[in-house]
Amino acid sequence: MLTLEQNQRLTRVGAGTPMGELLRRYWHPAAAVSEFGKFPLKRKLLGEDLVVYRDLDGNFGALEPHCPHRGASLALGCIESGGIRCAYHGWKYDQSGQCVSQPAEAGGGKGRVKAKAYPAAELGGLVWVYLGPSPAPLIPRYDIFVWDDCLREIGQAVLTCNFAQVMENSVDPHHVEWLHGKYGSYVRGDDAASLFSNHAVKIGFDTFKYGIIKRRLVQGQTEESDSWKIGHPLVFPTMLRVGGGGHNQMQIRVPIDDCTTHHYYYTAYRPVDNVKLPLQKSIPLYDIPLYRPDGTFALDVTEVQDMAMWISQGPIVDRTKERLSRSDVGLAHLRTLYFEHGKSRKGS
Repeated sequence: MLTLEQNQRLTRVGAGTPMGELLRRYWHPAAAVSEFGKFPLKRKLLGEDLVVYRDLDGNFGALEPHCPHRGASLALGCIESGGIRCAYHGWKYDQSGQCVSQPAEAGGGKGRVKAKAYPAAELGGLVWVYLGPSPAPLIPRYDIFVWDDCLREIGQAVLTCNFAQVMENSVDPHHVEWLHGKYGSYVRGDDAASLFSNHAVKIGFDTFKYGIIKRRLVQGQTEESDSWKIGHPLVFPTMLRVGGGGHNQMQIRVPIDDCTTHHYYYTAYRPVDNVKLPLQKSIPLYDIPLYRPDGTFALDVTEVQDMAMWISQGPIVDRTKERLSRSDVGLAHLRTLYFEHGKSRKGS
């Protein structure tokens, strides 16, 4: 159980909040490369509205959404070589936000005008944005994002809940047996989900350089099994690395605001038998089928079972009322990590 103040520290992601300032020290994906076209994309990240674009030179940029001149939307702007031009009076801004052209201002003055800008860069078919203080760190080139011998696809869903309850699921090994196993079989009316029903006899959590290693040992396994010996890395602060063999996945939870999360399922299919794959020219983006046409959750889809639970907890789960038990030790581990790393941030 948390106090109200602790719950707010854990879940509020706006500028000036402890969690918001912590998350601003990391890069977050704002869009898939396949989404970019003639006009900029409107995005919201950590409570801040942005426009994200790819200029004609292939470089990515992210700016405040309104032109500093008179407030017209830059989402309607013209994308050019070296930046973006406001549709209203033609003021142009480069990647740093510097105004570099004012067609109607013969006397100049553009050097004194600057839009708020954020570093943006491509990695693994996603465009990442950094909202924190300078200098920006390097984008972490985790294995799955840089492999050159795999086929990739990106699934996405926008969830009406806070990112923290999504991340807490990543340190909750016991939910697999019940939600995906027994409940999955209940929903389907068959035993297709029986693979998930094995009882976890031992769980463990170890802090490492990049976050937390989650371990799970089910009946019939030894500690030499991959799920215990290797485990699943929770990549701090917003990712979970899962999979094995030829199927690998990074689940990325991007806080849009306090009550909304953009969830990416970044999947790479990598043959284990040295099969040569065709060159993949683009990475497809698809929407996770969260709801059925009648508005109910598509609960026969394993990923949707998770998302339904997170959404059902409410926009921000009230942790002052929770009743945790020994099986929830992973939640305490993750919360401690968040609180410790957020102590020195502005607003703490």
